[in-house]
Amino acid sequence: MARPIHSGMPDEIHAEHALPDMSLAGAVSIADIRAAAGRIAGIAHRTPLHHSRRLDGLVGCRTLLKCENFQRVGAFKFRGAYNAVRQLASEARGVLTYSSGNHAQAIALAGAELGRRAVIVMPSNAPAIKRAATEAYLEQAAAGSGVVEYDPASGSREEIGRTIAAEEGLSVIPPYDHPHVIAGQGTVGLELIEQAGELDAVFVPCGGGGLLSGVSIAVKALAPGCCVIGVEPELGDDATRSFRTRRLCTVHNPPTIADGARTPYLGRYTFPMVLSNVDQMMTVSDAELASAALLLIERLKLVVEPTGALGLAGLIRQTREGKVDFRRVGVVISGGNLDPGAVAELLRLRDAG
Repeated sequence: MARPIHSGMPDEIHAEHALPDMSLAGAVSIADIRAAAGRIAGIAHRTPLHHSRRLDGLVGCRTLLKCENFQRVGAFKFRGAYNAVRQLASEARGVLTYSSGNHAQAIALAGAELGRRAVIVMPSNAPAIKRAATEAYLEQAAAGSGVVEYDPASGSREEIGRTIAAEEGLSVIPPYDHPHVIAGQGTVGLELIEQAGELDAVFVPCGGGGLLSGVSIAVKALAPGCCVIGVEPELGDDATRSFRTRRLCTVHNPPTIADGARTPYLGRYTFPMVLSNVDQMMTVSDAELASAALLLIERLKLVVEPTGALGLAGLIRQTREGKVDFRRVGVVISGGNLDPGAVAELLRLRDAG
């Protein structure tokens, strides 16, 4: 099933300057995150912490990397996807999502693990490595699973997804704005605090805010004094502007190398959760992002995609600006699905920056 579909504009609910519904800030609790941890136990990996004395020397504090690049599908996304698909009603005909890559792979693998039909709406410009992996997982899912391709320049993935789901009776599990997804991503923070112990700060990548929301809820429940800092690319700074103004800001198809953070806006759930639980939001340039990703590859021997290096790039920027006054810091490395062909662009950006 590979059919191109085109559609219209995003929902009006996501209009620029919309106010957050703060009553939704408590839609996910630490109890929900612990329940998600139970559902994914033995299915998702309990990913390791990585430490480097060279990195400690560079940033001036002990830094512990939570390596979700070692998670199944190569990213944290499998946690939330499996937690959500696992809770589908038995009579549901299957699941639909829309994603440029990591969430697509995660839903596809969850569908394969649980024997459910999975339909993935993917943009025509999705990274080839992520499209190929998604299609491979879908081969193991239930009959009728497949990718629906669309043109992001002329179509809205949300509207396309709603149309297909309504026609075919599928349950929509969006990439980040869903309580079950957020609870699953929160298990990253739960594990991090359990493994690392006392931390002064945690740096977390931010796209649509699902990972940041879940991690911040877990961290604030287990270590209330720990500072939670969200990091996104300068070219896709909607969450940072939204955080500072407390009004929803949007950005459409930002030309950043962080393809996992090209989301246009925070969600109905993630916006109030970020406002309630995150202490700081910041941005980094693509050059800084490329430099951080290459540092992880060259010096720490960790393969990390640009989006996955956002947290480290944020910590390094704060160090250079003299803003780091921490002894022990956690950094979430969110994914490792690096397209080998992108390394040349990383080198170019680092050298140009």
